[in-house]
Amino acid sequence: MGLWTHLRNMSDDYLWATIRIEKGVKKPQPQMLKSPAANGIIERDETPMEKEIARLHRVDFEFSDIFYFCRKGFEAIVEDEVTQRFSSEELVSWNLLTRTNVNFHYISLRLTVVWVIGVIVRYCFLLPLRFTLAAIGITSMIVGTTMVGQLPNSSVKNYLSEVVHLTCSRILVRALSGTIHYHNKENKPQKGGICVANHTSPIDAIILTNDGCYAMVGQVHGGLMGVIQRATVKACPHVWFERSEIKDRHLVTKRLREHVADKSKLPILIFPEGTCINNTSVMMFKKGSFEIGGTIYPVAIKYDPQFGDAFWNSSKYNIVSYLLRLMTSWAIVCNVWYMPPMVRKEGEDAVQFANRVKSAIARQGGLTELPWDGGLKRAKVKDTFREEQQKNYSKMLVRNGSIGNLSTGTESD
Repeated sequence: MGLWTHLRNMSDDYLWATIRIEKGVKKPQPQMLKSPAANGIIERDETPMEKEIARLHRVDFEFSDIFYFCRKGFEAIVEDEVTQRFSSEELVSWNLLTRTNVNFHYISLRLTVVWVIGVIVRYCFLLPLRFTLAAIGITSMIVGTTMVGQLPNSSVKNYLSEVVHLTCSRILVRALSGTIHYHNKENKPQKGGICVANHTSPIDAIILTNDGCYAMVGQVHGGLMGVIQRATVKACPHVWFERSEIKDRHLVTKRLREHVADKSKLPILIFPEGTCINNTSVMMFKKGSFEIGGTIYPVAIKYDPQFGDAFWNSSKYNIVSYLLRLMTSWAIVCNVWYMPPMVRKEGEDAVQFANRVKSAIARQGGLTELPWDGGLKRAKVKDTFREEQQKNYSKMLVRNGSIGNLSTGTESD
């Protein structure tokens, strides 16, 4: 009876702690600021530049126009829309893994005891079990695909290859205590098509392969990943590129078109963002995937951060540290939505098609749609972004005759 009362008190403490974290520390905040648990601390106005300036005064050049650009600059300094997408999303309540809530402070001794018990369970029981399953899955993948790769090309080889890939992927998902909910399976990618999905983690490919086989596209790696790549390509027509080849866009497009043209081959799996985004947004899709032709099968992936953080911040953690974090989390829970196939419309270029697919994935997954290139994770902003704003502003002045008025006034002086 005493043990039951003790556990009930611990449960009450955890509930109280969660409510306290959700409410946050009650401090007076200006009306313009949102709570830290919201999408951001800045109330952004998405009104186009021309409309916003016109709302303040007539659409002619005035020195007060600089206030618009100053405000945009301050917003970017305080909280830009790019860098915050490359750090783990903040949780509303603590999941007993890491302190990812700005309102979380020391709460109670009992809750600390629960956290310590959780550490013992995750590191002393779950981690060894998961590591064993992962070793079995990777070994089975290498051995199985190598053996199947020795067979001559035939329907039997294709069948055995799919069995090996599915079986090993499911073992690896079990190694992460994965719980995946697949929706609208009637829209699953078909052979000869291209599957495109938003990208949060390297395990995205395993999550999708758990429900069907795909031909992977990527760069050749070394180490253990290289061993797996060389083994799997013998059994399945994956498309691996050397570092020198991946920069040749025409060569990449040619090889992918040849793959898509063969309707007997598995659908290609591509992550057009090119880098991992933190499970809150979808960033710019590279147009190369949409220049190939064929049918596009969009897929939206959304992880539940309450049980574990699937996002890989590659600039902060190497792959070993990242996998250790995954295997010591409670579980990997996510939803996968298969969406109706999409084809390029007449008169639609590759960029417009990519944006249309990106918008559909963002809506389905409840993700924020951003126009920025994920390459900004490591690279500087291109000058073309700044020049584009300058051109838009100059066009606005020319269209409304401001430049002509200024020139006339100067000549008269």
